[in-house]
Amino acid sequence: MTPIRLLLVDDDPLVRAGLSFMLGGADDIEIVGEAADGAEVDALVDRARPDVVLMDIRMPTVDGLSATERLRRRADAPQVVVLTTFHADDQVLRALRAGAAGFVLKDTPPAEIVDAVRRVAAGDPVLSPAVTRQLMEHAAGSAPDTRRTTARSRVAALNDREREVAVAVGRGASNAEIAAELFMSVATVKTHVSRILAKLDLNNRVQIALLTYDAGLLEGEGR
Repeated sequence: MTPIRLLLVDDDPLVRAGLSFMLGGADDIEIVGEAADGAEVDALVDRARPDVVLMDIRMPTVDGLSATERLRRRADAPQVVVLTTFHADDQVLRALRAGAAGFVLKDTPPAEIVDAVRRVAAGDPVLSPAVTRQLMEHAAGSAPDTRRTTARSRVAALNDREREVAVAVGRGASNAEIAAELFMSVATVKTHVSRILAKLDLNNRVQIALLTYDAGLLEGEGR
């Protein structure tokens, strides 16, 4: 099996050393580079071609948010997992809106960080729907009118079935759960998700969840 190529980005050398020790011990993960600042990321990605970048948010020259935004604009963008010390933080939310696939806390148990890297490499987001909503509500309150209007306009591009799938993704349902709920095959759900991402020019399921939240489609969905 081809190992997951991982790039570590954190300005604290002790944190990088700990992550390197922890993640380098996994048989299916290869650490292909380390950076102490977001300013170093683009060149390292060009050279090392990582599948996943574990990205600290707060760094002295170029922060993780700016580095994530730059990376996700690339045609060959690696997946990004944000490292943070806060459950609810407006910078984490902005990183998710920019295309990060999720976040992990710096005090997360080692096995869970390893699992997060594996999940993101496989195309799965790394945060629960409850945490997603906590982040959105903490950082944004209720969606401002302009963002809600824009989100609803974008969602209008979806057909009825795609809209149902998007709302289910926003609730945090897995493909199998969506298939059972909407009486379709898992393969059909995957096709719908791919079409939603393409139609709305989104990177991942987290961004689908953010957009459905902004559009007000999750109101009354157990919040």
